[in-house]
Amino acid sequence: MQHSELTEKIIACAYTVYNKMGYGYLESVYEKCMLIELADIGLNVETQKPLKVCYKGQIVGDFVADVIVNDTVMVELKSVSKIIKAHEIQLVNYLVSTNKPVGLILNFAENKVEVKRKVKEL
Repeated sequence: MQHSELTEKIIACAYTVYNKMGYGYLESVYEKCMLIELADIGLNVETQKPLKVCYKGQIVGDFVADVIVNDTVMVELKSVSKIIKAHEIQLVNYLVSTNKPVGLILNFAENKVEVKRKVKEL
């Protein structure tokens, strides 16, 4: 699987955060915790990065990426009861817009860390 070693490290950090923090915090809290964990294992992390959406070479919108790891993996953090299809579609659109190869949705849910992995179709 593409970039599986890197995504496994990111997911392991999410489990570490969840085991220490538990459920019920805002996404922003989990994001700051993830940044600490990811930096502790030596990964390059960008957070709240503004990105542009283009259509036929023209900017038609923008969005803010929660976390980008090693300029490769787009990570969207959630703190909701469960990941829904709209979250997955959002991540795929982000991958297409940024040309990043892989993305993760990490949901700090009530009883577990829920993980969805998406790969940009070539």
